[in-house]
Amino acid sequence: MKLLLTLFLWVNFANTPDLASIRKMYSDVAKSETNAKEFVEKLSGVSNNDDKILVAYKAASILLDSKFESVLGSKISRFKEGAKLLEATIKSDPSNIEMRMIRLSIQEDVPGITGYKKNIKEDKKFITTHYAAQGAALKEYLKDFVLQSKSFSEKEKQFVK
Repeated sequence: MKLLLTLFLWVNFANTPDLASIRKMYSDVAKSETNAKEFVEKLSGVSNNDDKILVAYKAASILLDSKFESVLGSKISRFKEGAKLLEATIKSDPSNIEMRMIRLSIQEDVPGITGYKKNIKEDKKFITTHYAAQGAALKEYLKDFVLQSKSFSEKEKQFVK
């Protein structure tokens, strides 16, 4: 019986990626199709019932992967799928700063024609307001994002320094 329980737990957690490795991959995922595909693969086992931050990264992986679709219909379909999942995940926990950062990172890089740029100001304000209350590891991760972000001016970036 213990063996079955151990095996069940191992199989359940073996498919779920750890957040630290996902964060590490995320900063480079948009740089190439290979990186995007690896990111999608790493998050393929994440279901909507898993940790909401992982679900938000999965949504981002779908959005980023859509960039590399060659057929326009598939590109639009994947993009909508990812955006819908990301919005639903944020709606389930609107006070999660990391999920807001994920959405901001996507929205600042998508073409204006997508119409998916409506939360940039809101997410910038949320990150700026709630940054100080975060733990050390998350603050460092957010700082790295803010310092390279196109959405924050040099003056606005001062809150992380």
